Amino acid sequence: MAGRASRLLLLAGAAALASGSQGDREPVYRECVLQCEERNCSGGALKHFRSRQPIYMSLAGWTCRDDCKYECMWVTVGLYLQEGHQVPQFHGKWPFSRFLFFQEPASAVASFLNGLASLVMLCRYRTSVPASSPMYHTCVAFAWVSLNAWFWSTVFHTKDTDLTEKMDYFCASTVILHSIYLCCVRTVGLQHPAVANVFRALLLLLLTAHVSYLSLIHFDYGYNLAANVAIGLVNVVWWLAWCLWNRRRLPHVRKCVAVVLLLQGLSLLELLDFPPLFWVLDAHAIWHISTIPVHVLFFSFLEDDSLYLLKESEAKLKLD
Repeated sequence: MAGRASRLLLLAGAAALASGSQGDREPVYRECVLQCEERNCSGGALKHFRSRQPIYMSLAGWTCRDDCKYECMWVTVGLYLQEGHQVPQFHGKWPFSRFLFFQEPASAVASFLNGLASLVMLCRYRTSVPASSPMYHTCVAFAWVSLNAWFWSTVFHTKDTDLTEKMDYFCASTVILHSIYLCCVRTVGLQHPAVANVFRALLLLLLTAHVSYLSLIHFDYGYNLAANVAIGLVNVVWWLAWCLWNRRRLPHVRKCVAVVLLLQGLSLLELLDFPPLFWVLDAHAIWHISTIPVHVLFFSFLEDDSLYLLKESEAKLKLD
């Protein structure tokens, strides 16, 4: 929910540096990459590289040029440490020790575990909540949107490309917008379905315009940051306002409040930007790991709330 918003707010600025960081601007790094490509990435040398490259690396999209960048990154890091300097970033990222085909192993695994937690809670929700509950289909749709976002987050942290980066950003934005829609249905749409339908159409239009601009015109990190700041704030404020308004009548909304506050608090981990511990575990990976139980708590809230709405609707039917 709000966690994807927090992630976008804190990372979009850093992503803007991806076109050039201290490490990849170093002449030693650039010269190393150039020589490596000339030596290994053409003619017979390229055929030899491809023949000895593990199949899982080629299937994951790792090229000879990628390998050169990876090896030269560590050459440059070694020189920095030898001279007593701080570890530099490369293309907007800290240097990570690659494991198999995983570019950022800890973040990739954590993203996968977040998705797995969402899947487990979706199965539990569908088992516990009858389809006749007023919020059932909206909650299930939100779960699938979340699963899709965590899938692309896993792919992006496995191999960072233009496509995987865009899919990670776009799917994260979709989760935030769907969370706003979920809140709209819960607070307004159950009493006024037409309002929810119009609002859904507006959100789809906004998402289409957002994705089209970033894909077809210019992938502007500053605009993407501003857009997600706006929708993230709407998401957080709307949910919190509704929860506080209903805190006495609906005790289970405390779970929702806890989710929103925890995600906002945990997102501050991203501000503790430091070189990866053991070249694997950085602040972003720790943040991903910490959000796993929060997703369980949010789906638990959705389950409680859906069962409450079902009981309420059945009581009204009996009165009628």
